[in-house]
Amino acid sequence: MVVRPIRYIPVALIGIYQKVISPFLPPSCRFYPSCSTYAIRAFMKYGILKGGLLSIWRISKCHPFHPGGFDPLD
Repeated sequence: MVVRPIRYIPVALIGIYQKVISPFLPPSCRFYPSCSTYAIRAFMKYGILKGGLLSIWRISKCHPFHPGGFDPLD
């Protein structure tokens, strides 16, 4: 089994955001799971390139003019 430690860098940064910054912000994500949880799952499942692209695509849809809702990774 090949370990790809590079994917843990964005996962750690998102984890810090979730624990340190997010509690002080009002809930604003229009999706379930939240965009940060989605990004962690994408990085862990697909790696840094595809996971990063999926995360950017998801965050780009998180705005007041998109209905949001249930948007699983799979």
